[in-house]
This record gives sequence, structure tokens and C-alpha cells, in this order.
Amino acid sequence: MKFPKNILGTTLKDLSEFFNSTDFSKAILLGIALTIPIIVGVKLDALTIGITVTVGALLASPSDVSGSIRHKITGILFATSLAMIVSLIGGYLHLSPWVLFPILGILMFSISYLAIYGFRASLISFSGLLALVLSFSNVSDGMEPYERMLLIGIGGLWYASLSLLRHIIFPKAPTEYYLSKTLKLTADYVKTRGELVAETEDRTDLLKKLLTIQTELTTSHETLRDILISRRKGSGKSEYEGKRMLIFVQLVDMLELAMANPVNYSKTDELFAQKPEQLKDFQGLLFAMSSRLNAIGENLSTPKKLRNSSKIEEYQQRIKQGIAGFSSDENETFDENWVMLKNLFKYQKEQIKKIEKIEWLLKNPAQREISSLKKDDTRRFLTKQNYDFEVLAENFNMRSPIFKHSLRLAVMTMIGYGVGMLFSLQNPYWILLTLIVIMRPTFGLTKTRSKERTIGTLLGGALAVGIVLLTQNTTVYGILAIVSLIIAFSMVQRNYKASATFITLSVVFIYALLRPDIFNVIQYRVTDTLIGAGLATLGNLLLWPAWEIQGIQKTLLGTIKANRIYLEEIIGFYNKKGNIPSEYKVARKKAFLEMSELSSSFQRMTQEPKSKQKNLDKVYEIAVLNHTFLSSMASLSTYILNNPTTPASENFNKVSSKIVQNLLDAENVLKKSVSLEAEKSDLDSVDIFETTFGKNMAIYESQTKLKEDDFHSTIEEAHLVREQLKWLLAMSKKMPKLLREMEL
Repeated sequence: MKFPKNILGTTLKDLSEFFNSTDFSKAILLGIALTIPIIVGVKLDALTIGITVTVGALLASPSDVSGSIRHKITGILFATSLAMIVSLIGGYLHLSPWVLFPILGILMFSISYLAIYGFRASLISFSGLLALVLSFSNVSDGMEPYERMLLIGIGGLWYASLSLLRHIIFPKAPTEYYLSKTLKLTADYVKTRGELVAETEDRTDLLKKLLTIQTELTTSHETLRDILISRRKGSGKSEYEGKRMLIFVQLVDMLELAMANPVNYSKTDELFAQKPEQLKDFQGLLFAMSSRLNAIGENLSTPKKLRNSSKIEEYQQRIKQGIAGFSSDENETFDENWVMLKNLFKYQKEQIKKIEKIEWLLKNPAQREISSLKKDDTRRFLTKQNYDFEVLAENFNMRSPIFKHSLRLAVMTMIGYGVGMLFSLQNPYWILLTLIVIMRPTFGLTKTRSKERTIGTLLGGALAVGIVLLTQNTTVYGILAIVSLIIAFSMVQRNYKASATFITLSVVFIYALLRPDIFNVIQYRVTDTLIGAGLATLGNLLLWPAWEIQGIQKTLLGTIKANRIYLEEIIGFYNKKGNIPSEYKVARKKAFLEMSELSSSFQRMTQEPKSKQKNLDKVYEIAVLNHTFLSSMASLSTYILNNPTTPASENFNKVSSKIVQNLLDAENVLKKSVSLEAEKSDLDSVDIFETTFGKNMAIYESQTKLKEDDFHSTIEEAHLVREQLKWLLAMSKKMPKLLREMEL
């Protein structure tokens, strides 16, 4: 009986999260924005005007994505302006085919090329493409192009006002949702790390899962930076924003701490094989922390409902006792395994402190007790988009994936519209609609969306037929059209197949209200979707395909460079000590973002045809190597940031300089400028670690005259720094060699 209960509980939990999500609230907002103008139009006997205003609201909505309200409203207004201009031009396109086709191609290319300016620009671009496609429809028949343009502008302003009103009524909703989401993703990350500790045979799937979660986490971090920091810039400090900002800072630090637990699995496997009870306790502690983070995420807005838990403390006591027992079993003053256990436990205690800090912040401490971040420092953490004209010029070539995608889309839309006219399809613009929705710069995503769109359309058509056979009530059709539209828009990011199903239902029922031949509508809808999906897939396969292997060199270069800069900041801090500079945190953020981009690139490569997956195994190997390298740096930086450390030794600087040089060599390989001298120095420095550090850990015992606690602290530092440098050096030497073998 437990199994069905678990399924029911999980389903109810997922539904609760869905209804509380920003996707659902935005879909409700869009449903209101689309239905009210139509209802008013019906009441005033001006349905055409109502529909056109609705189209304007629809065209403005794609830019209403997560981020600060300033960026949202700016994006909505830009999308509305572009939609107005394109609709005006589109209104005069119904001329001879000799004029129509070239102008259609030029417009499609120009509008889609705006996506070169980043994610929000790509959504504004989509609004322009959608406006161009809808200009071929007959929703505004009998209306002058300039009148249609003005009504679309009114619709955009109508949607912008609703979005602003939602923000005024629920100003905290986006922050609470994404902070809760980040807490839960961090919990998943910590839990997966716990699973990795126990896995001793094949960690491949878990490592892939870890990379995926890390990608989602860094994306969520970027969204929260935009929401929290931009709001502070616009409205100044507030107690609520200050607390949420500090909770976010704890979560960013937790990701770094989580990546540092542990790194060298071969050594931990050997250790836990001797002490399996220690493995059980460490894994239990990680799972307990994950469970606590999930509980905090679920009760973020209602911290009083957060129940106390003693599990974390229980596992801490077990580990303490285990370490004490391990030490008493050894005759020697120094034991490497004992030091490793103590360092692992120290990381976990730092994680626990972060969780406790988050809970403390949620219990409404006085404002004077909260140390806040300086506004000038927080601005540095925002990822700024370059909107200069030079960006358009620099990417206007066949090396740019966005340029090739824009060119590909322009050609396929001309072909698609030509096919619709050739076979006298009822609504040939549906083919164009399918093309602009499905086609993406990468083949893998286009193929996936084509399949999901096709399946969703077929399911939606079948459901529509069944409902039409059951009832011909127009009131039912109207209600189903609105409900289907809301569900469709709320599912776009979560489940595209389900979204396509409900979009089809909504379109069919809207047409059922306007015309009686509903079965013909369903037939043409399915036909046009199949044609559009087929053309989208063929276009990405045959026309200037942008395979991931072609851009992996740039992605790898960005990742390795970001890792090098992050390492240089760690080295600088270890030498200088003092306060943590903001440059360090900015470098850390950049390293995490670049690593996520590399992980995403590899995932896209796995979706491509087998013949195009060149060096897939080596790309995976270099991706995991960079992830492990970043984890090792996180381990090193976590220790030196949270513990008093001795002055950096000459040996430390020699080895760390060599690691930086190895990374520079890897960058040179990717830049195709590696020299023979660099290759020679790499071969000559195989034993640099042993010649600088040597096997001299025991020397500390004979030469150090310190108190026992200070002695153990010095030993822990020497052991951890030595091991991490050794691990970083080995990985850094492997990188340029592996990149040469890949022959990018």
C-alpha cells in the first residue's frame, strides 16, 4: 500500500509546486490579458478590435520572463514596438509572390538575428517573428495596417500594465519562488554528492546528473542575481531584500562547498573501505542536510512552520566519535587517513553553518544584526549584455551559430509558405508558425521540439475530435479554449509536448467558435504541423548545420580561462590573506557559469546524429576533468577562506605557477598557437611536484614545536594544500595533452 501512497504524495507535491510557480501565475495573467479584450469586444460589438488587442498582448508576453521588473517592462515595451513595426510592414506584404518571398526572407533573417544580443533579446525577436507570421492571418480583415499596428500597441501596453500590477500586488513572489527553487536544487546537489560517495563501481551517470543539476543551479543563481541586485539598484536597501540577498549568498557559497566534498574518489574509496561505518555516517549527514534544505525551501515564506530536526546533530556526533576512535586506534601521531576524515568533516560543518545561517536569517533578526553587501560590490555580480552595434557586425559571418540559424530560418520559411500556397492549404501561415516555434540554432533541440510538437499536435487533435463528438456547445468550447490556453502557456518550459497538446486544443476550439467546419480545422492543423516540423528538421540537418563540435573549441576556451582566473584569485588570496575581495567572487561566478555552458554543450552534442558526435568520449572526459578541476579549486579555496592559514611557501607558489602555466598551455592549444617550447617545458616538468614538495609530510612533526591543536591545524593545512595542489597539477598537465588528441 505504500507505493500508491508515495505516488499520490509526489503527484500532489508536484501539483502544489506547479500552481505556486511563476510559470502558472504568468499563464493566468496571460489568460486574463487575452480574454478581457475579446469579452469587451463582444459586448461592444467590436470583436475584430478586441481580437487585435488580444494579439498585441500575446506578442508582448514572451518577454515577460524571470528577472527584475525593470528588465521585464523594458523587454515588453521593446517587444511591443518591434511587433508594431513588423505588423505594419506585414500588412503591405500581400502583393505579388515575386515581392512577397524575398521580403519575407529578409525580414525573417533580420528579426531572428537580433537574438545575437542574448536571451531576452531572443524573446523580443520571437515576438517580431510571431507578429510577421500573424500578419498573414485573417484575424484583422477589413482593418487598415496602421489601425492594426496601433491596436497591437494598445494590446502590448495592456499586457505591460497587467504585469506591472502583478508586481505591485505580489512584489515578493518571484524572489520567493526562485529562492525556494534554488534551495531545493542545492538539496538535490548535496544529495547526489552523497550518492557519489557510496558509489564505487561506475559513477558516470551520477556525474552526469551532477553536471545537469549544476547547470540548473547556475541558471537559477543568475536569475536571482538579476532579481535581487537590480531591485536593490532601483529601490535601495530593505530589510526583506537584505535578508534574501544574504540567504542567496549562503547558497552560492554552499555550491562551492558541495563541490569540495570530496574530490579524489580513489582515496576516499580506499578510506571508506576500511571504515564502512564512517561512509554510512558521512552519507547520512549529507542526506540529512539535503532533507533540511528541502524543508526550508518548502517553508521559505512560512518559516514558523519549519519543524526542528535533530538528524544533522546526531550524524555530527557519530562522525566526531568515529574520528576520535580512528585517532585512538593509530599509534602514529600523524595519519593521512585521519587527516582526510577531519578535513571532510570540517567541510560538512561549514555546510551546516550555512544552513544554520539561512534558518537564522528566516527567523527575522533585527536589521542591525544583518551585515549587508555594498551596492557597488553587488553590481559587479550582474552579467552585463553588450548591446553595441559592433556585436551585429562581428557575428555577421558563417562562423556565428545565430547568423546561420537566421539564414536557415529565412530560407525554410520561404519554402514553407511556398509549399502552403502550392497545395492550397487552408492556413499556410501555420507552417510558418510551426517553423519559428520549433527551429533552434542546434540540431538536437530542433529535433526534440519537432518530435514533441508533432506528438502533442496529434494528441491535441485526437482529444479535440473526441470532445467535438461529445458536445457541440459553444460555451463549452469557449471555456475549454481559455483553460487550454492557460495550461499550454504554463507548460511551455516544463513539458513542451503537453504544451503543444493544449495549444492545439485551444486553437481548435477558438476556430470552432468562429467557423462550423471544425473537423477541417483539425485536419489542416495536423497537416501544417507535420509539414512545419519536417521542414524544421531538414533545415537544421541540410542547411549550414551548426554542430556542437564546431563551437566546442570556444566553449572549452572560455571554461579553462575562467578556471585559470579563479585559480589566480585563490593563489592571490592565499598569499595576501585579509578580507575576501569581490574580484574573487566574480571570478568564482564566471567559472561556475562557464562550466555550466560546457556541460550544456556536451548534452546538446549527445542529441545529434552519431556521425556528428566527433570525439564525444574525449569531450565528456574533458568536461568531467574541468568539473573535477573546479571542484578541487573549490576545496582548496573553501579551506583557506574559512581557516587561519600559514604564510604561502615558496613551494606553493612554484607549483601553483606551474598549474597556471599548464592552463595557459591548454588555452594556447585551443587558440592553435601552442609552441614547441611550451610542449618541451611540459615534458621537462613531470616531476616538479616531487622536487618542490617532496615526500616530507613527517618533517612537520620533527621540526614544529607547537601546541597539539596548532600542530594538528598545521598538519591539516599542509596535507590539504599539498593534496589539492598535487591533484590540480595532475589534471592541469592532462588538459593540454587531451586537447591535442582531440584535434579540434
